[in-house]
Amino acid sequence: MKSIFNNIKGDRLIWAIAALLAIFSFLPVYSAASNLAYIAESGNTFSFFLKHLMHLFLGFTIMFGVHKIPYRYFRGLSIVLIPVVLVLLVITMLQGTTIDGANASRWIQIPLVNMSFQTSTFAFVVLMVFVARYMSKIKDEDITFKESILPLWVPVFLVLVLILPANFSTAAIMFVMVLMLVFLGGYPIKYLAIIIGTGILALMLFVLIAKAFPDAMPNRIDTWMSRIENFSDGGDTEADYQIERAKIAIASGGIQGVGPGKSIQKNFLPQSSSDFIYAIIVEEYGLIGGFVLMVFYLWLLFRIVIVSQKADTIFGKLLVLGVGLPIVFQALINMAVAVELFPVTGQTLPLISSGGTSIWMTCLALGIVLSVSAKREEIKEQEDREDNPLEILSEAI
Repeated sequence: MKSIFNNIKGDRLIWAIAALLAIFSFLPVYSAASNLAYIAESGNTFSFFLKHLMHLFLGFTIMFGVHKIPYRYFRGLSIVLIPVVLVLLVITMLQGTTIDGANASRWIQIPLVNMSFQTSTFAFVVLMVFVARYMSKIKDEDITFKESILPLWVPVFLVLVLILPANFSTAAIMFVMVLMLVFLGGYPIKYLAIIIGTGILALMLFVLIAKAFPDAMPNRIDTWMSRIENFSDGGDTEADYQIERAKIAIASGGIQGVGPGKSIQKNFLPQSSSDFIYAIIVEEYGLIGGFVLMVFYLWLLFRIVIVSQKADTIFGKLLVLGVGLPIVFQALINMAVAVELFPVTGQTLPLISSGGTSIWMTCLALGIVLSVSAKREEIKEQEDREDNPLEILSEAI
């Protein structure tokens, strides 16, 4: 055990926050598993507990392995992985999967292990690394908008276009995060205005095409519109039903909550272990538990910013912000949806919600952040040795 801790590098507080979130996740996931077991007609809640344990174990294995890789290698890997991501997204989209008549081509099946993988989540991490690489490359150059179209915006829009038909919320969040990263990287605001305008026009064109050819993307536009209408006016759709149940769960929790495993609304919320797990947490642990959980994510945000500020290169700074900020942003969106401050998006609560791909990619992103932090520690240790002649002499002897 001691040797394992000795091999753990990087920001210790990020490790601690991730571990605490993961450990806590077992309680609400196991509680909500009773509903999943009932829907699956198996009655076995422990199998869902073991599945979540396996996902977290694999996730932390990914995080441990990735944080050992010098972060400068991610610069080249992003160029190699962008074509891979595009191929995976095309394969995913061509599956033509539908759920309740709506386009839901988001997952591909991993051969041999019989597990599904959401390609858009992997594409998110790769794209942010790719953008960080490009922005660090042009940091001290005077670049025109025309020069940035092919190496930056074409790959970005290709990824977004392939995700958009089946997962509008993820594509929208990716677009916002890319804009945020290029802004932090010093990309001219006047060029950003052009990109935002182009994005809006592209979305309008997509909606018009989808309306003109509804068989190409069954019911997807209607789903987006209904969610927005339900958020503003209320309605009788499934999304509105879930929000109402989530609000009942939060109201039932009160200040202290009804207690672990005693949630009632988990039996009525279809996505109680994933999209709406925050509502179950507030019901069982009260506003106190919900607030403490939010503080942990804000604490993670604080540590991500600290690691970014201490990074030794521009690429390191942008890399940490690019892969780290979306984790906290996604968590806040999930919480906002549960309390009806945001339309239903289908975004999970990082490291808490059940689901393999979300956990794995969150751990991948945290592993990259820790890799940058570990490099800073290595430099600091080297500087300390150089300032201590006795230590240099002892190493020479």
